Parts: sequence; structure tokens; C-alpha cells
Amino acid sequence: MIALPIDAHLDAVRDAVRSHAGVVIVAEPGAGKTTRVPPALLDLVEGEIVVLEPRRIAARLAARFVAEELGEKVGERVGYQVRFDERVSKRTRIRFVTEGILLRRLARDPELRGAGAVIFDELHERHLQGDLALALCRRARERRTLHIVAMSATLDATPIADYLDAPVLRVPGRSFPVEVEHAERIETRRLDEQVAAAVRRTLAEPGGDVLVFLPGSREIRWAGQRCRGPCDAAGAELAVLHGSLAPDAQDKVLRTGGRRKVVLSTNVAESSVTLPGVTTVIDSGLERRAGHDPWTGLPSLTVERISQASAIQRAGRAGRVRAGKCVRLFTEHEFRARPAQGAPEIARLDLAELVLLLRAQGHDPHAFDFLEAPPPAALAAAETLLEKLGALNAGEVTERGRFMQSLPTHPRLARVIDEGCARGVGPRACLLAAILAERDVRSQRSDGDRVLTADALGVIEDIEAIDAEGLRRTEIAARGIQPEALTQVRRARDQLASAARSGREPRASLADEEETLRLCILAGFPDRVGKRDGRRVVFARGGAAELDESSGVHGGELVVAVEVRDRAGAPHAGGSPREGVRSRRTITSACELDAEHVLELFPDRVVERESMRFDRGTEQVERVRALEFDGLVLDESVHRDGHGPEVAQTLARAAKETGLSRFFDLDALTAFQRRVEFANSHGLLLGDTDDAAIDRALELLCENRRSFADLQGADLVRALGQTFDPSRFAHFDRVAPTRVTLAGRRSVEVHYEADRPPWIASRLQDFFGLSEGPRVGGEPLVLHLLAPNRRAVQVTTDLAGFWERHYPALRRQLMRRYPKHAWPEDPR
Repeated sequence: MIALPIDAHLDAVRDAVRSHAGVVIVAEPGAGKTTRVPPALLDLVEGEIVVLEPRRIAARLAARFVAEELGEKVGERVGYQVRFDERVSKRTRIRFVTEGILLRRLARDPELRGAGAVIFDELHERHLQGDLALALCRRARERRTLHIVAMSATLDATPIADYLDAPVLRVPGRSFPVEVEHAERIETRRLDEQVAAAVRRTLAEPGGDVLVFLPGSREIRWAGQRCRGPCDAAGAELAVLHGSLAPDAQDKVLRTGGRRKVVLSTNVAESSVTLPGVTTVIDSGLERRAGHDPWTGLPSLTVERISQASAIQRAGRAGRVRAGKCVRLFTEHEFRARPAQGAPEIARLDLAELVLLLRAQGHDPHAFDFLEAPPPAALAAAETLLEKLGALNAGEVTERGRFMQSLPTHPRLARVIDEGCARGVGPRACLLAAILAERDVRSQRSDGDRVLTADALGVIEDIEAIDAEGLRRTEIAARGIQPEALTQVRRARDQLASAARSGREPRASLADEEETLRLCILAGFPDRVGKRDGRRVVFARGGAAELDESSGVHGGELVVAVEVRDRAGAPHAGGSPREGVRSRRTITSACELDAEHVLELFPDRVVERESMRFDRGTEQVERVRALEFDGLVLDESVHRDGHGPEVAQTLARAAKETGLSRFFDLDALTAFQRRVEFANSHGLLLGDTDDAAIDRALELLCENRRSFADLQGADLVRALGQTFDPSRFAHFDRVAPTRVTLAGRRSVEVHYEADRPPWIASRLQDFFGLSEGPRVGGEPLVLHLLAPNRRAVQVTTDLAGFWERHYPALRRQLMRRYPKHAWPEDPR
């Protein structure tokens, strides 16, 4: 047996477990914690030792390695249990499992009977299911003896140790140094170009295998096309490694061979998986991270920058067996700017599955003692979703919710199956749920830039045709379906069908069941109903997205968005992965709907509303009767023959938004306002003429009208006057007349202005015969006395004083300038 650094610390581990019922182990990469700690507890712990691994490949490989060191085959004292694959027996004492498997077991048995210890490996990854399993195991430990061991290479140990009331043991790893090389500047090239250049440089130097970390399988395909040439030129083997590969394909990658190997991998190789020949790591610094928007209910799957801890973990892969090198495709400055640890999934993912499990066990998620509490908004959004799915009612789990919780899938997909079983299409509903869970079932386009998408029912049709014809792997790929994904779908379908007791084979043709399956999809995704406007879809709860150009959804005004992704083109290693590229939310999987589907499934949530709106095209008010689902209009009828207060208010609002100058003489309106202000200041007290008063007058004017055409020729001034007390308004023209009469019965307009006394203007001759000027409101008007050229020669309120003091001198000037006009010595 090979000596490992952890061996010298195993006695301390046993002592800690014996005295504290748990321990936190911080062990550097290569220390051997995954394979040596579990068997070290065999003689100490009664019952089964459950080892939690974040990935299936890690669980399988660790079980195989431990079994070999014990001189046994997998499935005897050491076994593993992952989705679709199980190697255990009655003799099994050490069981390596994935997080989902442990969580399902805790759901069935909250006390985890039969287990004496649970080891959480690579806990620093802080997966949602791992956090929940840790909290449930801690609660189980309060009721019975259960040892809990938390292990990681980059774990922030103090919070975990406090949470578990456990001591911390720190174990050094192997001493093989790893030289870290950063990019000199932020790259602008595509990621696949950067990777190919780094692989070419690395293969030009002597060394072992090369491990390249990339965000996902899509980026692996992009980089694979670029790296084929450099690998062939150097005589190196090009391999890929990601979670969706079949187990035998994963094992093939991990086996050492004669040729130098370049492995393009997702973060499945970041921890717990050792590629023994690797001496160089090329790190893109990126990962594909799932997220969730609690406000829209829509998921996100985006390329993001990894934390410092993940970068350190990745670099450690190069120093497991000898000195190595890590080439980071980002600058050292950018590395230091990254967070020390990544945000735990409990802070950013959909929590519906978590909430349903806790509620089913009688726990309040808002008061539950997590290692790190989830955001209250995300918990509230999850409970709202579960209410809409029918799994919860006023916080209590319904009978439907208990059935959904028993299925090994997300509550949305469980609701799809529940509806299918209730409507007699259970087998196809299970296949449908498996397809929706798998995401990318269809193959990539040749340019690798887009996943071909379709109505989910179209994928069912393709798969059933493949099964009926018994196609081989190459023939399946030719049909546009990924063989590995199809294998996963078939396994998931069978597992779900067994759990739901629905049977495996459909009883009718797909055409006969298609409408029912649309109802099943709607049942699982009621908050993702949207209305189409071309390729753009507006959702009921707000927000919008575009149907992917390759989408098979062509008709129908309503759709259910099953899968929505942020698309931003090929990522870069430096800076933000979407820097300089505008991301867009794209619907990559959808299903067409009719309003009848929504009415059939959710009659209580469809409401009829009546409202008014102004049609800018016809310039008239419409009365709209609409059927709405969560605020989304499913259907509407329009009527243009209505009258009443709502019609008047709508027309008035539209006229005001357009601009009143289109319909009314605003100068006349302003003059009327000044007259009213004058009358108010002289005791008549008519009322206000501000914007609010004009709005009231406009609504009054719009009564019995419903279009802009009806407003043409209407009198807003008259309508404003009608808003005043009639008994007071009857005196308005007397207090604030629009005109006054001068000598010779000449009528002159009275001008009213803000902050100035009223005034009139007329020729000097028009005032001959008057000893004083006219009055308004008991006060003399300001007189603008005009010469024959219509220019003022005097402005005064004292006409008698003007005749006496100024007129004689002015008369002589005017007589010379205008000799044809009469200029009497005494104008009075």
C-alpha cells in the first residue's frame, strides 16, 4: 500500500471522532483523505459509513480504489451508489454515494438508520444538496449516535467546525511543487484559441499529460476542434472528460497509456479524481454555473469566473504524483481580484426541492438551522412555486405534494409526472420529465455554437422512433440526438416510471396524447407561460426572452418556456466571461399552448377583466374585455361603442398626453385663467384654474365623446367655466369683463396678465370726451394711449391728469406729425 500524508494523522482522526462525534479535516490535494479516512473508521463506527462525493465519477473511482487497497472487489465491504449505477451488497460497510442519493435516503428516513458515520468529502464546493444533507444529518445526530466528518482541501474550517461542534485537523499534502504561470495581459481571443495556443506550447516541451479545465461540454467541443491539430502534430492523444460521459468512457480517459494525453475536462476533475499522468494544468478560470432568478422564476446557466479556492484546487491537480506546472489563462491581478470562496448554491439556486423536503418532514424552512441560511426571497419564491404546483397549501404538504416528493426529480418535473399519471399518460410523462431534466438531448450544430432545440414533444417523437427502429449509436447521432444523453434519458425514464408506478410503455399514439402532454408541461411550469410577439416572448410575471433561432416552436400565441439560458457568445478567460458581449436571454426549449389549455388546468387562476384603452391608430377609446392568467392576457375582445366616466377619463388622459394645443386655443385658455385670478382677487372666489382644474374640465368636456375627432371644435374654456358655482359665475363678466366701451361706443379688449393690473389699448382720439378712464373691479384700468401709428404716447391710470398736465405739449407734437387728425384744445 502506497504511503500517503494522511496516514500519520489517522489516529488523530479516530480520536476526534471518538471524543467529539465528528471532525473537520482540512487536507491539501494529494493527502489521501478520500481513500484513507473511510476505512480508518471501520473498527470505530458501528453500522455503515456513508461517504458523500459531489460527483458520480468520484464516487465510483474512490470506491474502486479503497476496495483494491482492502484486497476486495467493489460491492463487498466497499461499494458505491450513484444514479443509475449501484455496486453494494449486504456486506457493504463503506458506501460512496452522491449528494442526491443521500438526500433521497434522508427523505425516506430522517434518522438515517443503519449508518454510523457520514463523511462529507469536498465540502468546500457547497452544493445545495450537500448543504441540506449536512443540516439533516446534524439534526439526526441530535436524536442518535451519528458521526459526521467534513473534509476538503480549501475549506474555511471555522464556520463548519462551529456548526458541527467538531475539532479541526490540518493535514499537509504531497510536497511536489507546482509552478504557476499567469497570462501577461487580458486576452481578447476566443477561449478555444487561447486553449489551443497553450496546448501547442505545452506539447512543445517535455512532460507528462495535460489537463485542461473548461466551463462545460460545449466549450470542450469548441476547444477540441482547435486542439486536434497540435495534438496530432505532437503525437498526443486528445480525450474529453465530463459528467455526462458513460462510465466506461470516463474510465478509459482515466487509464494511463503509452502516448502523452491532453484531457479537456469540466470541473469533474477539480477534486476527488486523480489523473495520475498529469503534470501540466491549463486553467481557463471559468465554470458553467447554474443560477436562479427568484423574481421571474426563470433559471440561468452562465459561464462565470471561478474563485481563488477553485483555482488553487485546479492547480493542485498538476502536483499529485510529481512536480508540475499550472498555466492560468488569466492575469495574476485578475486572480487576486476574485473572491476567496465561491458563493454556495444555497444562495443562488432554486430552493423548491429543498423546501418541499423540509415541509414534508415537518420543518419550517425559514427557521431551519442551515450552515448558511438561504435568502428569504428565494425561500418565499420556492414556496410560491410549490403552492402553484399544488404541492403546498398554506404551508402544509398536500397529498399531491407527498407523491411529488417521493419521485427522484425536481418538483416541477414531478408535477409533470403527477399530471400525466392522473390523465392516463404516465409512461410518456415520465419520458417527458427525463428529457426535460437532461437539457441538451439534441446534438450540436456543426459550428458548435447552438444546441438544436424543439418543442419537447418533438424530442419524444424522435426518441420513440429511434427505440422502435432499434438504431445504433452512429444512426442515433445522425438523427440529431446525442447517444450519451439518450442513454441518460432512458435510464431516468425507467427510474421515474418505477417510482411513479406508471408502467413503461405508452398505450396510445403520440398524436392521441399530445394535447394531454402539453397540459402536463403546463402543470409543471405554470409560472413560465409567455405570449409571443414574433420570436420575442413576454412572460406573465414580467421579463422577456427570445425563442432560439433553431427552435421547433413555430405556431401558437402562447408558449411555456421550459429552458431559458443567457447567451453571450464564446467566453474569454480574462475579465468577465461576457465582457464586451451583450448577453441575451434565449429560450432553448419550449412548448406551444392555447388559452384552452390554461383554462382547463387553472380555471381558478384565470380572471376576466374589463378595462379602457386608447388606440393610437384609430384615435378612439376602446373597451377591452380580457381573460388574464397571472396578469398575462390570454384572449381579449374590443368594443368601441361605450360611454361613461371611464371612457371620458381615458379620452382625457390620451388628449393630455398628445398635447392640448392640438385641440384647443391655449392662448384663450390662459387669458381665461388670468380673468378668473383677477375675479378671485376681487372677492368673487370662483375657484382654481390650475392643472387639476383643467383636468376636471377636460374630463367634463370628454363626456359623451370617445375619439379625438369628437374633440375637434370643443370649447375647453367653456368647460372650465362650467366647473364653477353657477351663482357666482353669473357675475364673472361684470367683475372681469373681456371688453369695455369707450366714447363713441368703441369696444376695447381688456388684457389680464399675471402680476400686472388689467389694461386696455386704443387710439388717443377714442378717449376724447372722457374725463376719466373705465374701471374694472372698482379699479381704474391701465390705459395705453396710442398715436395714429398705434404706438403708445402715454401709459396711465389718471386720464384727467393726463389731459391737464401732458396733453397740451403732446398736442403740439402730434399736430405737426399728424396734421390731418383733429387735436382739440380741450379733449374732454
